Amino acid sequence: MLGKVLALSSLAAFVLLSALMQSVSPASMHPLGILFVFVLIYVLASGVLTFFVFVLSKTLRKLARRPYQRQHVTLKRSYIYGSVLALAPVLILGMRSIGRAGVYEVVLVVIFEVIACLYIAKQRSL
Repeated sequence: MLGKVLALSSLAAFVLLSALMQSVSPASMHPLGILFVFVLIYVLASGVLTFFVFVLSKTLRKLARRPYQRQHVTLKRSYIYGSVLALAPVLILGMRSIGRAGVYEVVLVVIFEVIACLYIAKQRSL
């Protein structure tokens, strides 16, 4: 069920984002419209990264030589990783839109992402 919801929401976000990019210019858009664009980018990136993490974990699990090295990553855990990882492009795009996406800021976003992924990896109940 989660997979279907993710696929449909990502597809809807892609269609809406494509329609917005073709019909409205950023200069004429209301600030809430710009916020809506960032939310659509996040939903699209979250869906794509969730399926990427899930497929990558399945591929790595099949390539493991010894059975005890196999880590089972569920779609729910992949969704949590994908939603955390999807925040990075939105943050960097937001910083670039105000002209503040230097090396220092990008390094801070990467550090945040690493800490968040380590926190998720340590959670046993997910």
